[in-house]
Amino acid sequence: MKSDLPVVVVAGRPNVGKSTLVNRIVGRQVAIVERHPGVTRDRLELSCDWAGRGFRLVDTGGLVEGGDALDDKVTEQAVRAMKAADLVLFVLDATTGVTGEDAAVASVLRRLGDRVLVVANKVDSERREAEAWELSALGLGTPHLISALHGRGVGDLLDEVVARLPAAAGAESASPGDEASAVPAVSSVAIMGRPNVGKSTLFNRLVGEDRSVVHDLPGTTRDAIDTIIETEAGSLRLVDTAGMRRRAREGDPQEYFSLVRSLRALDRSDVALLVLDATEGVTHQDQRLAERIDASGSPAVLLLNKWDLLETEQRLSVGEEIADKLAFLGYAPVLRISAKTGLGVHRLLPVIDEAITAYHRRIPTSRLNEALKAAQSAHPAPGARILYAVQGAIDPPTITLFATRRLPPPYLRYLERSLRERFDLGPTPIEMRVRVRQQR
Repeated sequence: MKSDLPVVVVAGRPNVGKSTLVNRIVGRQVAIVERHPGVTRDRLELSCDWAGRGFRLVDTGGLVEGGDALDDKVTEQAVRAMKAADLVLFVLDATTGVTGEDAAVASVLRRLGDRVLVVANKVDSERREAEAWELSALGLGTPHLISALHGRGVGDLLDEVVARLPAAAGAESASPGDEASAVPAVSSVAIMGRPNVGKSTLFNRLVGEDRSVVHDLPGTTRDAIDTIIETEAGSLRLVDTAGMRRRAREGDPQEYFSLVRSLRALDRSDVALLVLDATEGVTHQDQRLAERIDASGSPAVLLLNKWDLLETEQRLSVGEEIADKLAFLGYAPVLRISAKTGLGVHRLLPVIDEAITAYHRRIPTSRLNEALKAAQSAHPAPGARILYAVQGAIDPPTITLFATRRLPPPYLRYLERSLRERFDLGPTPIEMRVRVRQQR
């Protein structure tokens, strides 16, 4: 991520309370917290502030020595984040003492010199303080005693963090009044889809690095992972969400919180990319997710991933399925891509830019009424007449029609198509509301 803010990485073996500490520092539950190890797999980056000093906080997955292939990828992600950090908070469990995994992590951190702060977590009382001093044996300095769950000692820790951070670039010349104008507007793009359709692969290709853990095990991504990239169209916040499973499989808290964060990312998005596995066609699960995207009001772009693996007949069949099963997203562009090879991905950013522009578009009232007058002249409303219309909101464009009677849904769809073509609103949904004029 391109940012002038210093980066603070929270690292350690699994289940020592890293995500609990992140939530405590941020002031809300943004990272999934579970008693089972291995819940956090991707790097989660967040903007934080303490005593007027801003920094980027990075929650990493637990570092595991000698694990399986997925553990190795999570560990690789965490090590990469630590090496690039301005400061690393090495979190340890004071109740268990130094373990072999802690020693292995410490051997990596010693190469970072004074960029490491040892954090002894779960020191819930004075009685625990004596046990925590055992962690000094790692040779990384005096441990800071905290309880992330209860907040004990976290303020003192943050005081030390901001004291250790490098000076902010341009801090002497910048003034408070200039800060807001210097921050560019960032549009949010949520990458949605069911598990194992290639969301994280696409995310990594767009970002240009292995930012999300990619593995052929469904459910690898647990949190909504975001990164800001700079494009010709401006700054974009890409959000890699967890795979949306069928409700019957949402049986544990990890799945539940993953679902909540994915839906929250969708609600905040300016564009939703629905990734479909072209080799499997449009499933019922895909339809349900498409309905959620449609209900959110965000522009949608349909991505048929793994397109390079299909034969000619299969491609024709998938196209028919899109037209049939996702007809309610008829306004959404459909791109055929391969996130793995990069096929067709270059066409995505222009489509995203077009969708964002349409999503924020406001139509002048005079031009809106001219367009509706022309549409009525071509096809009058059955038993009703539209008196005038106004655009009441954007994100998405919301049109309020004042008419003599209720307008039937087919006629509203006709008007929507007319406005979409007239004002180039192709990739965004349009909300049409009707108010009946009171009869005297």
